[in-house]
Amino acid sequence: MELDKTNIDEKYMKEAYKQAKKAYDLGEVPIGCVIVHEGVIIGRGYNRRNTDKNTLAHAEITAIKRASRIIGDWRLEECTMYVTLEPCQMCAGAIVQARIPRVVMACMNPKAGCAGSILNIFNMPEFNHQVEAVRGVMEEECSALLKTFFKELRIRNKLEKEGKTE
Repeated sequence: MELDKTNIDEKYMKEAYKQAKKAYDLGEVPIGCVIVHEGVIIGRGYNRRNTDKNTLAHAEITAIKRASRIIGDWRLEECTMYVTLEPCQMCAGAIVQARIPRVVMACMNPKAGCAGSILNIFNMPEFNHQVEAVRGVMEEECSALLKTFFKELRIRNKLEKEGKTE
């Protein structure tokens, strides 16, 4: 039974990874997210902060908006979220507010993560909802995509600083 859950988590994390690739192709930090309800993806999102010039354009927020529209409610109580990077404080708060019971994450984010790294908003007893967190699903692939993105960004920034744009 546990093997089945692992396979299901990998299946949907692959879909979140596809969303992260969309962000990467736009030159955005490659973070992707999907929300699943009864075996169907009802929300997808990827990071578009720079593209949209919008602080709120995180993968998780976009996916929550879309899933809520499909469900017809702000409560996503029977859903699972799959995200390629540990959510920030805004997204972790939105996940708690949306009553999402389970979040599967690929990579942790020691600089900004609020689902276990810096804070754990998911398990604060002061809130009326807690979130089960599963960590490390497709961690290597998602981490490699992020590392490649930031390596390329450093090179681009160095070239721009030197006046050698491509």
